[in-house]
This record gives sequence, structure tokens and C-alpha cells, in this order.
Amino acid sequence: MTDLLRRALALVPDDARGESGASAADVRAHLDRDEWEFALDLLGEFGGIDWQPWQYWALLVRAAEQLHLPSHWFRWREYETYQRVVLRAVLRTAPGEDLITHDNVLWLHWDLGTSSGQSSRVWVEPKLEPECGDNAMVRLLPTWPQAWHHLTPGDMITLHEGQPVTGTATVIEYAGVGETRQRDR
Repeated sequence: MTDLLRRALALVPDDARGESGASAADVRAHLDRDEWEFALDLLGEFGGIDWQPWQYWALLVRAAEQLHLPSHWFRWREYETYQRVVLRAVLRTAPGEDLITHDNVLWLHWDLGTSSGQSSRVWVEPKLEPECGDNAMVRLLPTWPQAWHHLTPGDMITLHEGQPVTGTATVIEYAGVGETRQRDR
């Protein structure tokens, strides 16, 4: 297990920072003290897709499984990194619509405006940002990423899980390798 975490750590650039501000050196210090779970959490905070190969997240999946911890988030990031796309949106469902997740993941069908019937996995983020109210922050993992490439922050896509329309999502971030588009807040 330590080997898995150290192999993942070796892929982290020295200047990278996680959501909490932790660096590779901080992770190394926790590994040196055998604080594996904390080191895994810190490694999972490193975002982006420019420097991360999908194997980085695969190592974290295996480490989490060996520690008997949930690996769903790491597996999701592995898929995003493999596709080289991060797509986040605010999902608003129609009144009375409850979308039930399995391990925070849904499988939904969308009308993108240019091509109807596109599907994606949807990760429902556990933390809601204050400006979202009762809406859910989600990450979309398209089945066919090329059909989604035209989306930019502010674009609205329609959720089609039945008739009538069951919801909409407003794109707030699209990141591909070498490009990032975020909605101004």
C-alpha cells in the first residue's frame, strides 16, 4: 500500500497544490509517519488533468481499496483524466423529480442543442456551493466527449429522462488538456 501511495506521489509536480494547499512535500511527510489514510486524502485533493495520467488515479483507487476505504471518487477522477475532460455544471431538476444516486453517480440522457440523445455519467458533488441553493453541483462524464466539446460556461443543456423535461444543467466549467473555461462568478 505504501508503495502505491509513493508511486502516485512521484507523479505530483513539486509546485502542485491540493484544495487545502497541501504540497507533495506535505504528503511525503504523512507517508513517512505511516499516516496512509491522510496521505491518500491529500493526494485525492490534487485537481486538474494537465499533469495527471489516468494511472495516478488508478493507484489511488487501489490504495483506497487496500485500506478498505471508498474508492468511488478516485475511480471517477480516473475516468475524467482518461478522457482528458472535466465538465462541471449546476443541475436543476423539475419540481417533484428525485434523482436517486448509487455512490453519488447517475446515468442521464441530455439534449445538447446540437445533438440530441447524448448520455453521460453524472457525479453529484457532496458539497453544495452556497450560490447554488437547492440545486446540485455535478460533474459530467460524457459517453461521447467530442459531442460535448462545443459547450462553454453559461450554456444550458436539457435533461431528458422522460417527458416532460425533467431538468436542466448550466455549465460552469469545461476543462480539456491545455484549455480551461470557467464561468465568472
